Amino acid sequence: MFAESRLSSLKKLLGQMRDRLGLDVGFILWDGSTIPDGLAPGALALHVADEGAVAALIRRPKLNTLLNLWVTGRLDLRDGTLFDIVARRPKMHTKEFLRVLEKRLVLGVVAKFLFVSRGGPWPLDELSSDKRNSGDPEENRRNISYHYDISNAFYELWLDKEMVYSCAYCTDWNNDIDQMQQDKLEMICRKLRLKPGERMLDIGCGWGAMAIYAATHYGVTSCGVTLSEQQVAYGQAKVRRLSLENLVKIELKDYSLVEGEKIFDKVVSIGTHEHIGPDNNAKYFETVKRLLKPGGLFLHHAITWPGKQKHYNFRRRRTEGKLFNKYIFPGGDLDYIGNTVTMLERHGFEVHDIENWREHYQRTCRHWHDRLLKNYDAAVAQIGETKTRLWLAYLSMSSIMFERNVFNLHQTLASPRRRGPSGLPPTRADLYR
Repeated sequence: MFAESRLSSLKKLLGQMRDRLGLDVGFILWDGSTIPDGLAPGALALHVADEGAVAALIRRPKLNTLLNLWVTGRLDLRDGTLFDIVARRPKMHTKEFLRVLEKRLVLGVVAKFLFVSRGGPWPLDELSSDKRNSGDPEENRRNISYHYDISNAFYELWLDKEMVYSCAYCTDWNNDIDQMQQDKLEMICRKLRLKPGERMLDIGCGWGAMAIYAATHYGVTSCGVTLSEQQVAYGQAKVRRLSLENLVKIELKDYSLVEGEKIFDKVVSIGTHEHIGPDNNAKYFETVKRLLKPGGLFLHHAITWPGKQKHYNFRRRRTEGKLFNKYIFPGGDLDYIGNTVTMLERHGFEVHDIENWREHYQRTCRHWHDRLLKNYDAAVAQIGETKTRLWLAYLSMSSIMFERNVFNLHQTLASPRRRGPSGLPPTRADLYR
């Protein structure tokens, strides 16, 4: 009796939401009933698997509640993706949203579900904390292993053929991910103005794509370092397969422990600073300065937040940042481009060029999401359904946040500051030939 009353009240509320908000999304409830009645086949719909999911959202209407329900399939989409939900979301603030609905009906639903058990499981509650990175090499290793050592075969399902896991570059907005990543590697080599015989360090080299591309296309000697054991195994096997042992070395090593003074002509860091975080800027930039020869070039490629009026306000934790740290990139954190430039200059660098690839990353993440969704069953076989659904949510929300200018992606080219000419050409026309 009570269960029927709860279900009836919820259906009335959901129907009112559709009518008064113009919500072009249907609902499928745990008893098989739909809102509206006779939901058309193929219509985008949110499936609610049990009444505990409703109770959980009422008691704790937070993003981490939604994410837990999503990864366990207790909230799911039929005939659509998160991109479709966001596209059809009513263009109004939450307060306006609530004013449109009948308060008595809303309160009635809340009262009826408030003490219903939230059910389970809640797998994300067991994951690591959202604390920022201390910079300790062992902590770095654990954080990197969590994200990258889940399965090389899993990443092969949705990355490009060279296994590049960072923002790609569009010379045409309609290019596929393989072309985009090849164009990105080529553009970075051009920005670094690589020459045969030079030595290049790749900080956070991933599966080795950049180090291998630079060696095979520009004749440089590349050293790549990463803290992922699976990435090292994959990269070293690829180097052997291509007979590049004399040109490319992939090592399991923290970037700060690379030995030597002024031994590299070029240093590149692609998507690594997000793991290191701005709290460790001094250690990061001093390490690059120690390793880079006078007259050398450093390309720093990193996701950034837009800046705030005050640095204090920027350092306050954002909800999105906490969720990404806790569930996707433990220990991760983002800088803003103004602070990146300031830190480079404070640590003895001259900044030459800055380019924002935000829209390129929006497309990159969308390609990754769609490829993972296409290979969903194979991904589940590799890492399980919970983590597969978590990665789909992460990739879709990343794409949306880049599209909405919540995230940016900046490439910054710098060199150790010195007197006299920089050695760079008078224009950048050669980059876009």
